[in-house]
Amino acid sequence: MCRIFGFRSVIQSQVHRSLISADNALMFQSERHSDGWGVAYYVAGAPHVVKSVNTAMSDHLFQRVSGVVTSETVLAHLRKATQGQLSTINTHPFQYGSWVFAHNGNISGFSELRKGLLERIPPVLRRFILGDTDSEALFYLILGKMARRCELHRPGYALRDLADAVKEAVAEVVALAGPICPDNDAPPDNNFLSFVITNGRTMLAHQGGKTIHVSTHKGRCPDRDTCPSYAPECEGPSADGFVSHLVFSSEPLQGDNVWRPMVPGELIGVDWRMQLQHFPTSGQAPATGGPLITVRTP
Repeated sequence: MCRIFGFRSVIQSQVHRSLISADNALMFQSERHSDGWGVAYYVAGAPHVVKSVNTAMSDHLFQRVSGVVTSETVLAHLRKATQGQLSTINTHPFQYGSWVFAHNGNISGFSELRKGLLERIPPVLRRFILGDTDSEALFYLILGKMARRCELHRPGYALRDLADAVKEAVAEVVALAGPICPDNDAPPDNNFLSFVITNGRTMLAHQGGKTIHVSTHKGRCPDRDTCPSYAPECEGPSADGFVSHLVFSSEPLQGDNVWRPMVPGELIGVDWRMQLQHFPTSGQAPATGGPLITVRTP
């Protein structure tokens, strides 16, 4: 299916290694996920979104954008289409105001469920849906749940409110389309709801069957002697719940980051202060991979 890369940091950072330089960088993964790409990055709190229907591997624009982006927040996506035509408006990340969203998955039976799903989205938001994908519909369903809890354009949107909105939206999709498939290798027409959502300050990932790996620290930071923001949590689990960076990736990227896989149903995110929080759901299996991160469960 698709591939996702989400990055949040206390300092502006370059992400060219993760996107184009590492041996398994996102660009090289596009050989198997060739139906378009998109990169969203934040400048002065506003998202800049660049998208194309071309394969990232052969698109000079992807290489140019990935090579120059320096930001505290980046969300990138490679598309392997399951729903919707190949077009720029169907390419991730999707944007509404300061919020951007990237999905790796599929709403099972979406063509039959589309009308009923759209009816659950407030008309004031539904009119902004431009494409015909399940992913964009899911994004706006989540936004509708968020808007009931807090003003969407509020910079300090609470991470707990975001997590609760995501849980509610996922529950509605499951009620319509059936349970989430926990098998990453199952046929693509199953129900998969893995995604990352951010407004540039708050970032949250939901593991909905398709793999997402998470990293909050490195084995050894190559900039430890020169970085003004270097702290012990850069190279080990945070003792107080605050982290210097948070990275989500469909595949653990080669390099210094220490990764662990998220488990189906798990939500992990950071608020505007970079405080890490973990929102387990009922019936969630325990995470594997050892105590790579210390998270606060509200």
